[in-house]
Amino acid sequence: MYDYAVAWEWMAFAVRWLHLITAIAWIGSSFYFIALDLGLTQRPGLPEGAYGEEWQVHGGGFYHIQKYLVAPAEMPEHLTWFKWESYATWLSGAAMLAIVYWAGSELFLIDPTKADLLPWQAILISAASLTIGWIVYDLLCKSGLGERPTLLMLLLFVLLVIMGWGYNEIFTGRAMMLHLGAFTATIMTANVFFIIMPNQRIVVADLKAGRKPDPKYGKIAKLRSTHNNYLTLPVIFLMLSNHYPLAFGTEYNWVIAALVFLMGVTIRHWFNTRHARKGSPYWTWAATAALFLAIVWLSTFPGEAQMEADEEAALTPTEQLFAANTHFEEVRDIVMGRCSMCHAAEPGWEGIIVAPRGVKFETDKQITSRARQIYLQAGRSHAMPPPGAATMGVELAPEERRMLVEWYESSLRG
Repeated sequence: MYDYAVAWEWMAFAVRWLHLITAIAWIGSSFYFIALDLGLTQRPGLPEGAYGEEWQVHGGGFYHIQKYLVAPAEMPEHLTWFKWESYATWLSGAAMLAIVYWAGSELFLIDPTKADLLPWQAILISAASLTIGWIVYDLLCKSGLGERPTLLMLLLFVLLVIMGWGYNEIFTGRAMMLHLGAFTATIMTANVFFIIMPNQRIVVADLKAGRKPDPKYGKIAKLRSTHNNYLTLPVIFLMLSNHYPLAFGTEYNWVIAALVFLMGVTIRHWFNTRHARKGSPYWTWAATAALFLAIVWLSTFPGEAQMEADEEAALTPTEQLFAANTHFEEVRDIVMGRCSMCHAAEPGWEGIIVAPRGVKFETDKQITSRARQIYLQAGRSHAMPPPGAATMGVELAPEERRMLVEWYESSLRG
């Protein structure tokens, strides 16, 4: 079983790495094409049907790019499609969701102080909720609101705020942030899979058949692509938030998430306006700074005391297994003596305001619920305590690390 824990940790690392790589590819191409589209220059003498062109220099060479709003007169011999960056990002993200939050639902997903859910119930809610946003959003886009893009974006923002609040009523704060990011990313990838790519295939089929493509398909795809552009930065923030308790460890975390979506709009508006050569809206800098300061202020309001909740909650069968181990008392002394300086409700390490990643080691439940993490980060590896802690006299002796390993492995052996 302990070999399984190590293998599982490396699999999680590999999938996270894949997710990061594919996300870089998707975000990079998205930002590039938005900037390219906004920076197109119109001039006399362009080929028939061409909307604009752009000259670019990169890698020692020049690129001459022309855009057709609908399609060229005939099908080009070579056509590059941009789709797998989006699909691979979503698929690898879904795998990460399953590995971290579904497989670790009792630790990372379920908050018994909010909703007393069984793991399968929490997983079902998690999976089903990701489809809701796309269905509602798609219906809004296909209604008359598709011709009123500003109002449509406002309604999408309202939908995201409602989902953030709803997630926070059920799941842990960390899971709320992650799920809201996955909820938004699902909308973005569904835009590519269900709308943008099918519309482009219709245009290609018309070209091959010698028909003149309908311009409505390009217009619809452009609307969805623009929405994706404004949603990208908030999704990145939400995906990173699980590393920062100040973002997710407050009762106002869903409000913080809402403000992040507004920051995404102000930041992208600056770049989009600049790329379109329509000036420099410096007011967006002030607006972004004000929103960020509001987020910092909200992060200082803690939620309900998790330590009290942990003390009231009973140990799960797995936690009881680790607590019943003959080595547990010694392990508890090691963890509290070496780890609780930082991992506490009120950290004693100067410069640390909240426990790193929200992890606390002040009760038996808090220690036993994190047995695998203790085993991997302080037993099998030397990740914890960090090397700098030695300057404060906080370090684990080799025999203490062996004790953590023996405690975990012997508990699983029974």
